[in-house]
Amino acid sequence: MCGRFAQYSSRDDYFDALGLTPDEITFDPEPLGRFNVAPGTKVLLLNEQEDSLRLDPVYWGYGPEWWDKQPLINARGETAASGRMFKPLWNHGRAIVPADGWFEWQKEGGEKQPFFIFHKKKEPLFFAAIGRQPYGQDHGKEGFVIVTSASNQGMVDIHDRRPLVITPDAVREWLSNETSPARAEEIAHDAAVPEKAFTWHPVSKKVGNIHHQGSELIGALPADNE
Repeated sequence: MCGRFAQYSSRDDYFDALGLTPDEITFDPEPLGRFNVAPGTKVLLLNEQEDSLRLDPVYWGYGPEWWDKQPLINARGETAASGRMFKPLWNHGRAIVPADGWFEWQKEGGEKQPFFIFHKKKEPLFFAAIGRQPYGQDHGKEGFVIVTSASNQGMVDIHDRRPLVITPDAVREWLSNETSPARAEEIAHDAAVPEKAFTWHPVSKKVGNIHHQGSELIGALPADNE
């Protein structure tokens, strides 16, 4: 599950990693500086509309009118393409969340220890997402969810679910309106970045409070505090 993540690099960093040029999408060198992105806030979401790439602020959460619970923030990649709730979004609302890492909480006795998970080479990450199109318009609480997959190898010790991170070279096809839902399922399976590409370390429990937003939230705890 992904309940918090970091989106602190600049748009330039994310777009460079995708090989995008200024004529394809507007570049902005200023860092986004969000070290503790929480559900219920607006998040910059990369999407395609009318064959053009856009970066729009979109509400993180999805709760249609008939849904009488808290908006959902994640969708299981194994079932999103076929389930009642998410199939329409999978078919027509695929998007990407540019990010730098995410937080997961590991149970330790009666407490939970947060960890920050990121690419070993500190490369930008691209979370698969689905939501209500057209992005850039206010749909209330019908925003977007992050697609998740099962964790394997050592990461499963932190949490059994994780964001579906896809490789930069698969992002354009994932976003394309010409990509069929079935092909999108193949991309989700074949272009997923494996667990061996990531590393993680314990961080301050301050990340659990959305009022804390500083860069110190992603720093590793001293060994004697682990």
